[in-house]
This record gives sequence, C-alpha cells and structure tokens, in this order.
Amino acid sequence: MAPRVPKTEITGFTGSMVKRFSRKMLGEVPEPLGVLWHHRRVLMDTMRLGGKANKWDAADKSLKSFAHMAVAAQVGCGFCLDLGYFQAQNENLDLAKASQVPRWRESDVFTPLERDVLEYAEAMTNTPPTVTDELSARLLDRLGPAAMVELTAFIALSNFMTRNNTALGIESQGFSSACAVPLAGTGAATP
Repeated sequence: MAPRVPKTEITGFTGSMVKRFSRKMLGEVPEPLGVLWHHRRVLMDTMRLGGKANKWDAADKSLKSFAHMAVAAQVGCGFCLDLGYFQAQNENLDLAKASQVPRWRESDVFTPLERDVLEYAEAMTNTPPTVTDELSARLLDRLGPAAMVELTAFIALSNFMTRNNTALGIESQGFSSACAVPLAGTGAATP
C-alpha cells in the first residue's frame, strides 16, 4: 500500500542534510521523511523531540526500546516495529527478546520487570488507557520516580509516532532484513 499522503521530493540544503543523516544512520532515507516533507516544521519538530527523547537516561534503554516495539505491535505500525528491530541490533540489545515483543505474553524470554514494562506500554496504548494502580506501583518501586516519568513520556511519544505513521499509511521498509531479527508478527518468530 502506498502512503495515504504521497511522498514528495526532499529538496534544498536542509533536505540534503536530512537525507545524508538518514543514510548514515539507516542506510537509506525512511519513507516518513518524504511524506512529512510536505510540512517541514512538523518533520523537524518531530525529529528534534525524538532526538531529545533518545538522550533521556533515567530509564534503561532496552526497556524503552521494548516498550516502543510493544506500542508499535499493538497499534499495527509495521514501520516502527521494523525500525525497532533494526535499532535493537545497532544498540546491542537482546535480539531474542526483541523478536518476541509482539508475542511477549506467550514468550518466556522476558524478566518480570520487562513484562511489567510491556504490559504498561500496552495499557497506556489502549483506548481508553487501562493502566492500573498496582502496575504503576510495581514499576515505580523498581524504577524510581525519574525513570517512571521518563518511561511514561517515552511510551506516550511512541504512541504519537506509531499512530502518525499508521494513519498516514506508512508501512515497513525492510530495515530488519539488514539484521538477524525477523520482522515478527503475533505468531512465533525467532531469530
């Protein structure tokens, strides 16, 4: 399926910088850039916010990555899930766990903390959210207030990104094919 808003040519000095940065980080220019190039301010602000969020360091990076993948799997954002697998390899995360995020409830590879984080990500993503006091208390006890706030904000940002891409019809680009982690569905998928 083609994006619901057609891609446009990324041009100009800023466009060449964006394309160069994308190729350096990912090996190619992601499809969302061509779609969002129609409104450069939205694109640049989104990129800035994502860049700043990636620098937050109170919560464990792998927990945030798994949470983002859980949101992507629940919302149905193939692009975000695919990119999440690619980033998991580049960030030296546990690839066996990354491949199992979409089916985390049936998988036995996750720790109790990781399971709570995945449950929290899904509960925040539900409409309306279904976060319970008990789940929040368990996470707060294990993570502490700063990491809990960061994790919550990161999951909220993940919802923004995944829902934006899904609504615009942006699909997987095959980033995960460059690594040992297959793009997992809700069925069994192992590296």
